[in-house]
Amino acid sequence: MEYFTSSPLFMPLVKLVGEYLGSEDWMHQLFHRTYLPAHYALPDPPVSAAACLFALPPHDDVDRVSRLPDALLHNIVSRLPVKDAARTSALSRRWRGVWRSAPLVLVDADLFPATSAVSSVLAAHPGPFRCVHLNDCYMDEFPALLTGWLQILADKGIRELVLVNRRWPLDITLPDTFLGMATLTRLYLGPWKFPDTAGLPSATCFRNLRELGLCNVIMESRDLDFVLDRSPVLETLCLEGNLFRLCLRLVSQSLRCVQIIGCFLEEIFVVDAPHLERLIQSEGCTPNGTCIKVKIGHAPKLHLLGYLELDQRHILEVGNTIIKAGTGVSLSTMVPSVGILALEVRLEVRNDAKMVPGVLRCFPNVETLHIKSGKTDQSTGKLNLKSWHESGTIECIRSRIKLLVFHDFRGGRGELAFLKFFFESALVLQEAVIVFAAAPSSMEEVQSKLDILGSMKRASETSIVLLTTRSDPQGGYIWSFKIGSDFSPADPFENY
Repeated sequence: MEYFTSSPLFMPLVKLVGEYLGSEDWMHQLFHRTYLPAHYALPDPPVSAAACLFALPPHDDVDRVSRLPDALLHNIVSRLPVKDAARTSALSRRWRGVWRSAPLVLVDADLFPATSAVSSVLAAHPGPFRCVHLNDCYMDEFPALLTGWLQILADKGIRELVLVNRRWPLDITLPDTFLGMATLTRLYLGPWKFPDTAGLPSATCFRNLRELGLCNVIMESRDLDFVLDRSPVLETLCLEGNLFRLCLRLVSQSLRCVQIIGCFLEEIFVVDAPHLERLIQSEGCTPNGTCIKVKIGHAPKLHLLGYLELDQRHILEVGNTIIKAGTGVSLSTMVPSVGILALEVRLEVRNDAKMVPGVLRCFPNVETLHIKSGKTDQSTGKLNLKSWHESGTIECIRSRIKLLVFHDFRGGRGELAFLKFFFESALVLQEAVIVFAAAPSSMEEVQSKLDILGSMKRASETSIVLLTTRSDPQGGYIWSFKIGSDFSPADPFENY
C-alpha cells in the first residue's frame, strides 16, 4: 500500500470517495478491498509451477510416453506451465508439433519478464486458447499492449480468461475488445473501469459464457444489465468489492448462483430468475446509515439465501412488501422454495432481534438455519424469553428446521433467550451446532456454557447440541467463489 499512498492521485481520490460515501473512514475498507482481487475471488490456474518434466531413468531407454495417442499428449502438455509446454517441442520429432496443436494454457505468473513473454506466446501459438490468466503484468507498456492481446485472444477462440490490472490508477478503462469474445465460457476481470456499453451493437453476445466474475470493477448498473441480457447460458455471477454503488437487477433465464462479496450496492433485486438456486451475500458495505434492499421477485427455485443482515444493513422485500417487525404473513410475502437460510443479527439489540420472527415467517420451509450473532456495544434492551413467545408461532422453527448452526456464540442474555425459545419450539430439530466466537479461556468457561445450554428445555427429545470453536477464519461467511458456486455440498455455509 505504501506505493499507492505516496501517489499524488491517492489523496484526491480518498477525498472523492470519502465525500461520496459520507465518511473517509470507509476509505480504508474500500482500498483494502479494491487494491487487488483477493485470492478467494479468482479461480485457481489450471497449471502449477510445481509441475515439471523429468528425464527417463538411466536404465530405461524406451520412450513409452511418445507412443501415446495425440489426445493424451495434448492433455499432458496442457497441464504444464507454458514455458515447459513449449520446450516439449525439443524432445523429439514426435513432440515437435504437439504444443502448437494443443489448446493453449497460459499463466503469466510462470513467465519472466511477463509482458514481453506473453506477447511472444500469443503470437507463436495458432490457437485455440483454452485458458489464459494474465495476473502479473506490471510493465508500463501493459495498457498499450492490452488491446492487441485481447484481439488475438478473440481471434484465436479464447475459452477461459482471467484479466487483472496491477497498475495504478485502478480505473483504467478496459478495452471493449473483450466484448466480442463469443467463445468465452469463463471470464474474471478486475480491477478495471468497465467500458461504456451504451453505444455498442445490440448483436454483441457472450453466447457461451457460463461463469462471470467482476472483482473491484467500476461500472454502471446499465453495463451489468447489458452483459446479463447478452449471456443466454450464464449460470454463475460473482461480484467482489465493486467501487461504487450498483443496483443489481437479476433478469436471467439461466443464472443458478449469484455471489456478492463486500460490494457497495444500493439494491439486489431478483426480478425474474426462474433457475436461480443460490443468492449469497458476504459483508456488504453500507456507509453512513444507508442500507441494501434485498428484493425477491420471481425466483421459484431459490433454495439457499444468506447472509441477510438484520442490523439495519439489509431491508428485505418480498413481492411488493417490505418486511418489518410485526409484518403480517401472507402468500405474497413467502418464499417457500428456500430450504437453507443464513441470517446475521445482533440478538443483544432489541430492535434487531425483533426482526427475526417476521423474516423467518417469509421462509416457511427452511430446514437448515444459520444464525450469525453480530457483535455490538449498544445497550438498547434485549428480548427476553417471554418476548420471544409473545411474538407468536414461527412455523419453520416449529415444524421444519432440522439443523440450527449458531455462529459466534458469546453467551449473552439475548443469545440465550433466543436459543431457549428455539429449543422449546422446535419439534423436529435433530441437531444444533453452537460455534463460539472465540476459543474459551478455560475448561470452566466451556463447562459453564455447556451447563446453561444443557439445562434448556427441548421440544425435540432427539436433538443433539454440539459446541465447537470456530475453525473457519472467515467467520461463517462464504468468501470463496469456488465454494459458493460448487453445488456438490448441499450447504456451503457449513464451513465451521
